Amino acid sequence: SVEIDLAYIDTTQLARKNSVNPNTVFANNEMSLHDIEIYGFDYDYTLAFYSRHLHTLIFNIARDILIQEHRYPEGLREYEYIPNFVVRGLHYDVQKALLMKIDAFHYIQLGTVYRGLHPVPDKEVIAMYDGCHVPLENMSDFYGKSSHGHTMKQFMDIFSLPEMNLLCCVNDYFMKHNIDYEPVHLYKDVKAAIGDVHVKGIMYRAVEADMENYISYGEQTHAVLNKLYEDGKKMFLITNSPFDFVDRGMIYIVGKDWRDLFDIVIVQADKPGFFNDRRKPFRRVTDKGVLHWDRIHKLEKGKIYKQGNLYEFLRLTGWRGSKVLYFGDHIYSDLADLTLKHGWRTGAIIPELRKEIKIMNTEQYVHLMTWLQGLTGLIEHMQVHRDPASQAVVQEWIKEREAMRSQTKDIFNSQFGSLFRTYHNPTYFSRRLSRFADIYMASLSCLLNYDFQHTFFPRRTPLQHESPFWPEQTRHVDCNLKAIH
Repeated sequence: SVEIDLAYIDTTQLARKNSVNPNTVFANNEMSLHDIEIYGFDYDYTLAFYSRHLHTLIFNIARDILIQEHRYPEGLREYEYIPNFVVRGLHYDVQKALLMKIDAFHYIQLGTVYRGLHPVPDKEVIAMYDGCHVPLENMSDFYGKSSHGHTMKQFMDIFSLPEMNLLCCVNDYFMKHNIDYEPVHLYKDVKAAIGDVHVKGIMYRAVEADMENYISYGEQTHAVLNKLYEDGKKMFLITNSPFDFVDRGMIYIVGKDWRDLFDIVIVQADKPGFFNDRRKPFRRVTDKGVLHWDRIHKLEKGKIYKQGNLYEFLRLTGWRGSKVLYFGDHIYSDLADLTLKHGWRTGAIIPELRKEIKIMNTEQYVHLMTWLQGLTGLIEHMQVHRDPASQAVVQEWIKEREAMRSQTKDIFNSQFGSLFRTYHNPTYFSRRLSRFADIYMASLSCLLNYDFQHTFFPRRTPLQHESPFWPEQTRHVDCNLKAIH
């Protein structure tokens, strides 16, 4: 018989010792701020943060557009935005109308597949996909879009949370009322309705009319920009939002003189097209939104520019390579091209980090993870014993492990779990984050904890075939082994 005793592990002390500061800047790649001369920024969810009221607003307006303009049933008005239902980075199977979480190896996480507002049984998922693996040709391409028609769509934008909510709610209504519908049409209509909220300026006007309700002030954006300005750093803004919206938001967040901090301001940039399409020239815009027809020979401080493209930006500024650091919240639209094609350094703003780190710092989570790691070690070492008694114990451990894995998922989000992990694997989102962002953080305010000589070092975590050389990692291995008597 095998007895297990993990009483010697003080999880309270472990939680306190291993707690992570949510205001840390995390590194995927070694980077020194000493080398950075120019700082660039996106606007939405980078310089400006929004309250949950904005997601509710987008959901409600898009829902009403579906009813009024796309002739969807009036009964959809009974649905409201569900704040904690979805997480970023999920995939949506357009043909099957299923929302799900997929890991870095293209495997669906069972228990996270939803049709409408209800989970799909594991057996049904396995039958539909002939297992849990999603082939590469069905996955989203480089920018989260399907390369083979409408197959899988990945939602990487924080603004996509209302869209996922609306897709689930409309699917739920149709199923509840036994309405035969074409999932592809539904996806396109919801996408169009959400797009109209932005394109038609409905969202912009609502935010401008009630800044206090929609903009979350307090991310210390002003302090970060002032710190960079006083240190003599060049700064620029490239955003897809229109100037009037950005101007009013920045006046609210930073002050009337916000433009004095920036060397170049580019609005309605049409990212990610801005980084790839060489055809669109820059166009100058006045404060009142009047477009100039003159050719742009240089990008001047104090003036506002629209559209354009990165190749022209590089030609006019000479700001190339690793001396430039650009911050954005969208892994694909903001960061991918810059790091892969142009050699800029990139910083991802991930607001969800704060909540997830606070959860990981709790004694409950540390206790669960310590026991889960120990249990996995027990199974790994005991599985070689083929006698019936040992195998019976191993099978009990396997059941307990599965239950604990679900429990750890539910701590973050009862439907889809953590933004960063699919059980033990990184999520598809997490893998893209590590590939396209040199550094990442919860908000720009995290930069206030560092001076401009600081070098960010990624942790040298051992590869699977490497031996752990650090004391804390060795202790964790010992804990797993000591649990076997």
